[in-house]
Amino acid sequence: MATFLYRMGRAAFGRRRLVALLWAVILGAAGAGALTAPAAGDGDTSFMPGIEAQRAFDLIGERFPGSDADGANARVVFIAPDGEKVTAADRRSAIDAFVADVGDGPQVATAVNPFTADAVSEDASTAYATVTYKVKADDLTDAGRTGLEEAVDEARDSGLTVEVGGSALASQPAAGGAAEAIGIGLAAVVLLITFGSLAAAGLPLLTAVIGVGISMCGILALGSALGLSMTTGTLASMLGLAVGIDYALFVVSRYREERENGHEAREAAGLAVGTAGSAVVFAGATVVIALAGLSVVGVPMLTKMGLCAAGAVVVGVLVALTLVPALLGMWPNAVLSRKTRKPHKALTSRKALTSRKTRKARKAGKRGTGVSGERRTGGADNGGTRWARFVLRRPVTVLLACVAGLGVLALPAADLQLGMPGDEAKPVSTTERRAYDALADGFGPGFNGPLTIVADVADASDPEGAASVIAARIGDTEGVVSVSPPRFNADGDTALFSAVPATAPNDERTKDLVQTIRAERPGLESDTGAVFEVTGSTAMNIDVAQALQDALVPYLAVIVLLSLALLMLVFRSVLVPVKAAFGFLLSVLASLGVVVAVFQWGWGAGLLGVEQTGPIMSLMPIFLVGIVFGLAMDYEVFLLSRTREAYVRGERPAQAVVSGFRHSARVVAAAAVIMIAVFSGFVGSGESMIKTIGFGLAVAVLFDAFVVRMALVPAVLALLGDRAWWLPRWLDRLLPHVDVEGAGLTEQALPVPGPAAGDTRPHATVRT
Repeated sequence: MATFLYRMGRAAFGRRRLVALLWAVILGAAGAGALTAPAAGDGDTSFMPGIEAQRAFDLIGERFPGSDADGANARVVFIAPDGEKVTAADRRSAIDAFVADVGDGPQVATAVNPFTADAVSEDASTAYATVTYKVKADDLTDAGRTGLEEAVDEARDSGLTVEVGGSALASQPAAGGAAEAIGIGLAAVVLLITFGSLAAAGLPLLTAVIGVGISMCGILALGSALGLSMTTGTLASMLGLAVGIDYALFVVSRYREERENGHEAREAAGLAVGTAGSAVVFAGATVVIALAGLSVVGVPMLTKMGLCAAGAVVVGVLVALTLVPALLGMWPNAVLSRKTRKPHKALTSRKALTSRKTRKARKAGKRGTGVSGERRTGGADNGGTRWARFVLRRPVTVLLACVAGLGVLALPAADLQLGMPGDEAKPVSTTERRAYDALADGFGPGFNGPLTIVADVADASDPEGAASVIAARIGDTEGVVSVSPPRFNADGDTALFSAVPATAPNDERTKDLVQTIRAERPGLESDTGAVFEVTGSTAMNIDVAQALQDALVPYLAVIVLLSLALLMLVFRSVLVPVKAAFGFLLSVLASLGVVVAVFQWGWGAGLLGVEQTGPIMSLMPIFLVGIVFGLAMDYEVFLLSRTREAYVRGERPAQAVVSGFRHSARVVAAAAVIMIAVFSGFVGSGESMIKTIGFGLAVAVLFDAFVVRMALVPAVLALLGDRAWWLPRWLDRLLPHVDVEGAGLTEQALPVPGPAAGDTRPHATVRT
């Protein structure tokens, strides 16, 4: 693989204009597709085949065809001024006028008057009107929305407080807004500090933005056909931007290193893509596998999010392998430091001397001296080497501190509660949240999440009597406030009614109530001859959360086993993968613990703009596990590949750790800071799901990169010594050899491709 990528890097460098043109054409084609494609929908974020709530929902669609369930809706809430009632003559007149105006509006199916539908609170302070439309929210025209907005404004002018919930006027929050821009700006600052060059800092940002642009345009172009939502695109842009910057950073950093070693520009580009690019391919593959693996969970929306994000990662990898060396070919010296731009002496004699010394050291069995790697070879000290020596001098203390610290942070994860936040999680500045609060105050906390009961009475001797018995028994269940009269379909074989809980939709007591109603089912079915199931948004969210919670541990186990196999393949070791998997588990559990503490317990929630705490979004833990797995393997590969390379070349284990940190620590740290900056930008999103995922990923990268990979890993390697790189002979013969860091480029002569058109410089066989 390294040899192939080496040739690819040289080819992209030599044919830079053609490569850049091809990427420009791809970007233009994707952009044109996005502009001409129909608008994407909101997607089905909570539907999951196989669960009871989904089966009941499907039954409703089958037995009640042509219902307005799929159409847009608006629940308009009217609140009288303090001390007044909505039933007063002037207030009632204003509400009647609102219903009449909206009912005559375009695309409106029905507008139900609260005074004829018993939609007035007991104290008459609050009432609500339900407006349904003939089309979905995405298909509402400007005229349809404007008619509702103007009627709302007129009702407000009468002195009523009017808020609107539902999908008709639901706002679509931006992905990250100014906070996201700040994250990208911080990434630029980190790149500038790392490279000390505007061009070197700007190139990873430019290529990452191009990659994300292609990915997002592709998602928009396919959004309508594949049912992709804005949330799906946001997550893809989040991960695509982060890995796009990081992967380009690794290639540019290795290019600069090879130029400092005296290689000419084209050769340096080939070596950078063959070495760092090989690690990019492996790291990107782990991310893609983890994201694509989300499809096995069984949630269509989770599958779409994972596959779209995986596609964005693939684009980022291809950009790093082709467009980055092409742009380096256009400005080969612009990304270099001032020192490196000066002419260098040829390194042929120096490399030959180094090779003879290395062979001599191996023959003599020398691996340096010093427990903490005090013998220095292959470069000057930097922050990475100083930190590595600090850890190597006190590995037990560092190891215990890392495990204890992450363990304490992981404790809140034991109280993880999953759910699907709704309007109650939106900022109070939105009319949806204010409408939710007004309905909860006027009609009770459970009013916003009624349970829908669908009863199949086809086999009952008395269908109407059976439905009435089921409704009455459920109405008598503790925790149920009210039950609506059963409504039958045209064939009379199915009844539909709703039950309003006494508790809020995301309250644990509501979950218990659903289980209690379902537990009463065998007796009711025996007495009536009818069967029933519970659905509705509340029951759907409960069932989805339970199914995902049940799938979390198996998915985590699969990810851990996968990491063991992949790292064993790369590092030819048994204990290094075990250590990596253990560190991955620590970072994931600690990040979940912090998410629970902030978003569920409310610790520091106000600092992040979280106005309503509650259960964690049910999709979040599995999504977090998949992404963090890929990123953890990224850092493991980029950090330890240079360590293993130094060890194989004859250095003692401790000195190999120091050498690995000398070459990789600074770049890995910069990559991690960039990841944290980009993910943190999405914390500013008004969408609860995006805010939670952005925060969780930022914290997970912080823990995994700086605590696990930078501290726990060298401490464990110091304690294991040579045993860290042990692999049974039978397993070594069984495992295929995968050259991730380009070791093959240092062991064989690579025939250099012929000169590119117009390139008259001499070329020769290269040995590194």
